[in-house]
Amino acid sequence: MAREQLIEILAEMVGNVMSVGVGPGDRVAAGDAVVLLESMKMEIPVIAEVPGTVIAVKIAPGDVVQEGDVLVQLR
Repeated sequence: MAREQLIEILAEMVGNVMSVGVGPGDRVAAGDAVVLLESMKMEIPVIAEVPGTVIAVKIAPGDVVQEGDVLVQLR
């Protein structure tokens, strides 16, 4: 039986989490915005690059994230 691949969506920059648009169990398509970050007074959507099912959300609105932090895990 093949093991499903874990996909991590990472922060590409330092920023504040403005909103989280997904929760565990949600299905996302490639191109869906899953998190909205604010950095240097700009709103930056974080996009899922592949389809999958959310298995964990590692952040919450108001959190500060660093480049490379795991935001969402998909399977």
